[in-house]
Amino acid sequence: MRYRHNYRKGLMRKRIGRPRLARFVRFNPRVNYFKPQGMPLQGLEVVELTEEEVEAIRLKNIKGLDQVECAKLMRTSQSTFQRILASAYKKISQALISGKAIRILKK
Repeated sequence: MRYRHNYRKGLMRKRIGRPRLARFVRFNPRVNYFKPQGMPLQGLEVVELTEEEVEAIRLKNIKGLDQVECAKLMRTSQSTFQRILASAYKKISQALISGKAIRILKK
């Protein structure tokens, strides 16, 4: 069972809603860290991208597919694909603008 912490009341509550489904990810990156050149990794903040987010970026930007095709390939809805893609864009933008490292999380 998953629980969510309610910080205002200091209580743990059972997570409400459907369990998260596994997405279909075909890409396995060989590199799992990117960082600004000339900066030691120890002193940098890290932005973490999930495999789903990297796959969404790959399908949309590298393969040039539209969102409907991308969602079908990842076996998810178009609206869920859009949320995954928006999350990836936000994290990558934060890393580029703020000089943070990017780490790709593997399951």
